[in-house]
Amino acid sequence: MNEFFNLADWLMVFVYLAGIIGLGLWFGRDQLNTRDYFLGSRNISWWGIGLSIVAAETSALTIIGVPAMAYGGNIAFIQMIVGYVIARIILAVVLVPHYFKGEIYSPYQLFADKFGPGARQTAGGLFLLSETLAAGVRVYVASIPVKLILGDRILGFGTGDPILGAIFWFVALSLLYTYVGGVKAVIWTDAVQFGLFLLGGLFTLFYLPTISPGGAAGLFAKSTEAGKLHWLNLVPPDGVSWVKFLLGSPFNFWMGVIGGTVLVMSSHGAEQLIVQRVLACKNVADGRKALALSAVLIFPLFLMFLMIGAMLWAFYQTHPFQIPLPEPRPGIKANDFIYPIFMMTEVPHVLRGFLIVAILSAAMSSVSSALTSLASVSTMDFVKHAMPGRSEGFFLKFSKISTVFWAVALIGVAYLSRQVDFVLNAAFQLRGLTSGALLGGLILAVFRPKGSGRPVVGAMLISLVCMTSIQLLPKMAWSSGAWMRVFETEVFWPWYTLIGTTITLGMAWVLGRVLPAEKK
Repeated sequence: MNEFFNLADWLMVFVYLAGIIGLGLWFGRDQLNTRDYFLGSRNISWWGIGLSIVAAETSALTIIGVPAMAYGGNIAFIQMIVGYVIARIILAVVLVPHYFKGEIYSPYQLFADKFGPGARQTAGGLFLLSETLAAGVRVYVASIPVKLILGDRILGFGTGDPILGAIFWFVALSLLYTYVGGVKAVIWTDAVQFGLFLLGGLFTLFYLPTISPGGAAGLFAKSTEAGKLHWLNLVPPDGVSWVKFLLGSPFNFWMGVIGGTVLVMSSHGAEQLIVQRVLACKNVADGRKALALSAVLIFPLFLMFLMIGAMLWAFYQTHPFQIPLPEPRPGIKANDFIYPIFMMTEVPHVLRGFLIVAILSAAMSSVSSALTSLASVSTMDFVKHAMPGRSEGFFLKFSKISTVFWAVALIGVAYLSRQVDFVLNAAFQLRGLTSGALLGGLILAVFRPKGSGRPVVGAMLISLVCMTSIQLLPKMAWSSGAWMRVFETEVFWPWYTLIGTTITLGMAWVLGRVLPAEKK
């Protein structure tokens, strides 16, 4: 076992695993039908759902990838969080009332009400595609600290590959309480897990100055001098055009306010991962309060982990790494290991185990959230629609089988994610393939009169093709002929949702006038 862990650290990890699984099983008892399994009978407190929303979107990508981003650059990512807050306010005011017009299990039911089952299943299929890919990347990231803790020998047993072993056990533990308890178990375990990784981050933030020369003042002075605390980009630097500044990296204010707002309007308004929690609220007022609570929490949470990354950079200027940073390789960069290495080597025992628990709690919450959202869409938007005469018992049983199926799919995608270059960007880019199509379709479903579904379906598929091209063409430009040079400017992922939404709305308008009317 890992030489940096002692019995007390292991006890913290095992107590957490046993406690969170037991808690999930307890809250998940008495699941009688799909309403209980996917909506929690709509009797869950709004504050628990609000905490669950933050926990679901705060995966190991946040706790590992965000500090790594600040360590290697600065805290400019905080500009994106401004848009994240604005989007929640818009959704709470405009969209939440539409979720409580009848018994709705996913936002894609709104598509069916306006444009028929074809639009519903197209939107549901796009979600299943993007969430499986993005969640698989998140699972892979979660395997990093698990591999550090247990080491290659234990995790490689039976598989021959420690990463595969970490992925398998990680998903299996998340599956256990998700399978039994459904969304109610997921929401309440999320609420507990949110508290754990919040406390873990706060501990790191206040602990780092106590082991650094000069304390907090010294850390901030070093970070400021190196530009690590730079956060606001309003105008392009000298020699950079406005187009390249706005569309490309690094992060800027306009990207956050515009691109970030539209991105979260999709992820929290058109994607089942978060919407499922709002649908589990008792009424419109509770749905709005849950989103408002998540808006209050999200900004300081991301700021905290960015500050941790900047402070870690200052700390390691005078402290050697006790575990050497691995060489960059396909799948992960060296900086993604820095926070886990700090936890394993610089923190006192017991607290060391607690910080690893913080990573595990964030990662397990995102995995269980993905499983229950994928199972609900596949069951309620596809199977239940295709088999309307079956009993509730049949669909409850199918829901649990579906949960297992998606767990297997996540394991496969997570293992393949070792080939991506930078895990944080990869997850956002994969979601960007479909997020614009889903948001554009939802806008049409909410604000457009009833009509043919063909223009909407066609527009969403065209948006998917266009967004795939936008991501691939810059990579192809340098290996192709001169005619491809026009595509060599790479668009940064915060703009993907806005571009995809614009394409969807525009193409729906065009196709609505070009395609012949459907025969009644």
